[in-house]
Amino acid sequence: MEMTSARLLAATEAGAEVVDVATGSARTTLQEPVRCVAAGPGGLALAGGAGGLWSSRDAGESWERAELPEVDVFSVAVSRADGALYAGTEPSRLFASPAPGEPWDELEALQRIPSRPQWRFPPRPWTHHVRWIAPSPHDPDRLLVGIELGGVMLSTDRGRSFSDHRPGAILDAHELGWHPRAEGRAYEVGGTGAAWSDDGGESWLEAVDGLEVHYCWALAASPRDPEVWWIAAAPGPFQAHGRQLADGHVYRRANGSWQRLAGPLEVMPYALVATEEALVMGLRDGRLRISGDGGETWEELPQRLGPLAALAVAPVTGGPPPR
Repeated sequence: MEMTSARLLAATEAGAEVVDVATGSARTTLQEPVRCVAAGPGGLALAGGAGGLWSSRDAGESWERAELPEVDVFSVAVSRADGALYAGTEPSRLFASPAPGEPWDELEALQRIPSRPQWRFPPRPWTHHVRWIAPSPHDPDRLLVGIELGGVMLSTDRGRSFSDHRPGAILDAHELGWHPRAEGRAYEVGGTGAAWSDDGGESWLEAVDGLEVHYCWALAASPRDPEVWWIAAAPGPFQAHGRQLADGHVYRRANGSWQRLAGPLEVMPYALVATEEALVMGLRDGRLRISGDGGETWEELPQRLGPLAALAVAPVTGGPPPR
């Protein structure tokens, strides 16, 4: 199989790693354990973990520390619409900055959402966190935020205000995403299945038909076809994140139903990313697998990363981010 030329950022226990998919080589460029990474236009990138937040202006080749009032960072995002930077923490607070080196301001409207007193993360019920941040690539004002466990919140004014948990979305939110070309199309996976939106995240439709297991953790959408997307799922959180066999699965949705492509897998797929050329699966133990046929067949890359939490595609640099 001809390898994709994609360049990935990986969040691992060893740090932030830059992966050249064509060669399978990887380099650790930030030697701090991180659990989340994001990349955007103009070489902008973010990495976060229990020790704080870092930003990059060169697609993850070098990093600088960013100071936040909360140090336990669970989610990061770079807007492809305007280059704005976002970070979410535990306890659930949301911060934004217009560019690396600029101040980070708290989007305090998240604290005024009516359901906030009911948010709970089951393993630590005294707290909760911003599990995922998804700025729309088409509209710089539109922002989705997933709370674990609390739901999917929507802002249409860059976080100055938020609507509460959206109808039809999964309360136990794990990952959110937008289609890069189909404006208004969004996707979600969570603790009870998957859902999608065709109206910019205002309302959601459940997508569970054909799933044999319903604890869903990662997602990726085909850049070419908004009706085609992939998810990773397991029977429950103990299999997905525990020490026993994960019984993990990868499904593809096309023509309105799910088809299992991989599984049962002994190790949980913690990340899925799709490019124009290929689909990449990142396993919890740091192995990467690549498919050039939409997940029908897979090839394992030679380089094994540290224990993995997340992957992001690092766009080709060249010019400043959009403003």
